Amino acid sequence: MKYRRYGTTGKQVSEIGFGAWQLGNKQDWAAMEDDEAIRLVHEALDLGVNFFDTAPNYAQGKSEVLLGKALAGKRGKAVINTKFGHSPEGTDYSALQIRSSVERCLTRLQTDYLDSVLIHNPPFDHLDGKYGHYQVLEDLKTEGKILAYGVSVDSSREMFEAIRHSSLGVMEVMFNIFYQETAEAFGLAKDKDIALIIKVPLDSGWLSGKYNRASTFSGIRSRWSPEAIRARAELLDQIGFIADDQTTMTMAALRFVLGYPEVATVIPGVRNSAQLRENAAASGALLPEDSMRKLQELWERDIRHKNLGW
Repeated sequence: MKYRRYGTTGKQVSEIGFGAWQLGNKQDWAAMEDDEAIRLVHEALDLGVNFFDTAPNYAQGKSEVLLGKALAGKRGKAVINTKFGHSPEGTDYSALQIRSSVERCLTRLQTDYLDSVLIHNPPFDHLDGKYGHYQVLEDLKTEGKILAYGVSVDSSREMFEAIRHSSLGVMEVMFNIFYQETAEAFGLAKDKDIALIIKVPLDSGWLSGKYNRASTFSGIRSRWSPEAIRARAELLDQIGFIADDQTTMTMAALRFVLGYPEVATVIPGVRNSAQLRENAAASGALLPEDSMRKLQELWERDIRHKNLGW
């Protein structure tokens, strides 16, 4: 496993992280028993994965609880990123709620500090800090309860807005082969020494190669229209060249993201040991420059102006 700087925190993070949305999540996924979830976190640590991304609303708070149990006695080996804005009780972006939210996260995670806290996909008009969010987070940083703070967003417009109006140190953004728009703000993030966490790197499973035009979906993935399914399937046909006998589609998709040096870590979801090991195997190598260029050209030519949704 290779490691990269986590902004100005002084920490090094595994370039392949652990997206903990699935831990304890029995609503959208097949049930994962608690002991299985804890073993999965321990296996990740054994593989060199030290970055864990969670949030208060993941599995109605159970993701943080399970992560806290798994990391008991191992806290120093892990870098934990959690969020504010969505909770088991609902959505509330009021700056007055940040401190109590962080305190509850600390309790669930069984720790006395958080490596980073992000405002979780806030409304655009919150990004300039006029409602006091960044000041509260700055105070928590001064108190040592958090090492860094930032936002989780989905577009370069949001990235530019937050960067221009704050001193944030971390940013989680959507980016993958089928969604490259946010790369337009990567340069500014690098100039400001902001650690970039990449979410949805596998396009919610499409870039793992397990779906095709005949796939059907239920639950959260039923958001895809027949047109979106057909469009993604056609795009998969065009990017088949990135996989070979030694490189799975998942590994290639993660290596595409890691081809951007501005990225600190990428957080694919993890449901079982096989997925974890496949994700971790993407570390240590990058896609060939020619493949990177072809994928960037595909985005500009055939994807940028399509409405694929997410």
